Amino acid sequence: MTNIEINTYLTFGYLLWIIAYLVAFVAFRDRARSGAIFRAALIVLLCIHTGSIVLRWVESYQMGIGHAPLSNLYESLVFFSWSVALALIVVWRRFGTDLVALLGVPIVFLILASTFLIDPNIRPLIPALQSNWLVAHVFTCFLGYAGFAVSFVAALLLLVARSSAKAAELLPGKKLLDEIVYRSILIGFPLLTLGIITGAAWAEHAWGTYWSWDPKETWSLVTWLVYAGFLHARLSRGWSGGRTALLSVVGFCAVMFTYFGVNYLPGLHSYF
Repeated sequence: MTNIEINTYLTFGYLLWIIAYLVAFVAFRDRARSGAIFRAALIVLLCIHTGSIVLRWVESYQMGIGHAPLSNLYESLVFFSWSVALALIVVWRRFGTDLVALLGVPIVFLILASTFLIDPNIRPLIPALQSNWLVAHVFTCFLGYAGFAVSFVAALLLLVARSSAKAAELLPGKKLLDEIVYRSILIGFPLLTLGIITGAAWAEHAWGTYWSWDPKETWSLVTWLVYAGFLHARLSRGWSGGRTALLSVVGFCAVMFTYFGVNYLPGLHSYF
């Protein structure tokens, strides 16, 4: 079975997980038992996801053009979805709330499903991508993005809980959601910072300059500033709750535009 076939089955595996957990969430009262089962199932899906990435790496070497599977839009989407799934499992285990995972796994599914619209073939690296800085840059950026994705989901739940007393009774506590929003960004922000630094080093290696105000570089800086503003507001101004949740939502919108929207603008990163 090829990497592409595994990813196809994996996409529908995440979809089945979402449907099955929604049914269990509504039908069964024993949330602790069903939650443990579905968390284990999500870990199995993540392991298969990991194997798929490793297999693509191996396949590239078998073709004689071996490189880390992080070099084009298809591969970055697969890794992005893997990163989000990993972050959801970590938060589920750390904070004991399944709703963040239940609403976060659809993001994993949508990211993977979008690969159906993209050429999945393994191709040789263009000269600009032939650098070890590429692996460090993509790895740190997407792990940071995964933290922001979890924060985004928790922020949406927090905003719903603050707007409706009935909804608040069904959702995790507001303080817990606020803590997840904060902790996820606290982890994602330094990873994004490392991603920008390694990206600058990669740019100097590939194009002879650390910063060229390329659209993706510019929007990465915008994203960084939004989350820097979040941490400043939280730590220096004492913001919490709805205001920081809104900042988290704005930040993740900036992440999505940086990743998807900027790709359609002319620039040095247009090969993504």
